[in-house]
Amino acid sequence: MIIVFYCTFVRFQEIVPLNAGNVLGPEDSGPLSKWLGLIREALNNNSCEPDQRGSLKPKPNFSENDESCTKSPKDERGYCLVGSKQMVGIFLCVWVRADLYKHVNNMKVSCVGRGIMGYFGNKGSISISMKLYNTTFCFVCTHLASGEKDGDEVRRNLDVSEILKKTKFPHSFKSPCHPQNILEHDNVVWLGDLNYRLVAGYDDTHELLKKKNWSALLEKDQLRIEQRAGRVFKGWNEGGICFAPTYKYLANSDDYVAQTSKEKRRTPAWCDRILWKGDGLKQMCYVRGESKFSDHRPVYSLFSVQLDLTNKYPTPSDATTVIPRSCPSKALTNAALSSTCASKVQAEEQLMLLTRVKSCIDRAPRF
Repeated sequence: MIIVFYCTFVRFQEIVPLNAGNVLGPEDSGPLSKWLGLIREALNNNSCEPDQRGSLKPKPNFSENDESCTKSPKDERGYCLVGSKQMVGIFLCVWVRADLYKHVNNMKVSCVGRGIMGYFGNKGSISISMKLYNTTFCFVCTHLASGEKDGDEVRRNLDVSEILKKTKFPHSFKSPCHPQNILEHDNVVWLGDLNYRLVAGYDDTHELLKKKNWSALLEKDQLRIEQRAGRVFKGWNEGGICFAPTYKYLANSDDYVAQTSKEKRRTPAWCDRILWKGDGLKQMCYVRGESKFSDHRPVYSLFSVQLDLTNKYPTPSDATTVIPRSCPSKALTNAALSSTCASKVQAEEQLMLLTRVKSCIDRAPRF
């Protein structure tokens, strides 16, 4: 998953094949390095010299510091990698616009394995916690239990419950008030292959697919059903789905597997989802991409967010800082923050950025 702030986050599932060697052995970081290069190219659009803003060494392990961003870039509208983490095939990275990089702090990561024996990382979550100005964010990238048999949704619900319970961000001396778990953050985005299926037979689903009757299909969506019953993601939000199910496709094809093979038949479903929680988040779009190298189609979303620009815990060095009275304590951002007051979101620019990332991923080869 990719996350860009004015911030961007990018998430991938099965960045490496889920064979025994990759699940039980050391992580293969080769594909990760290539993906980071492609993402960097898409975000920065090759508009600056490599050493200035985007020449980040590939980071298969989580890192809180990007030395290339501590320098003053010529183009502060470029993007810097502020954190990335791989767990077997799950990958999450967070990017922030260069002029905001210095305002990001308290980066932490937490991984929860929910795969083989309820422990290995072929299933589970990567969570990255951070604070931008005085607003906390948590990005949760998950690959939940698979299967479309009756009762498999219970295993997915259990995965969510265990991830919420086991994801921890320990306090440190430098950040004693930082959130310790997912739900303590001001804003949370949960995304990935949630694997919830449609409670319907293939024939009924196929008829509704032909009619593009998404609303009727969504009535059979396990995630919506489980949410309404209060069994999972209670109080979380998801945007309206106005696109076809994202799983399961033949590779390099627009055909669902169910259309060509009765032996490997999988009822199409919206396995790939983006949910959020937090009063400061507002979803601006929710769409799918058309990359064909996987049996899934990717999904994308664009959010505007409110940031708290006040300093609730001043240090001696900034105790004399004065916030202008004309500035509200909460200000809408994702745009340039050149002063203490944030401007309104420049949606057009963010949509252009989203388009560049989509184009990069859609045309990328399978490594």
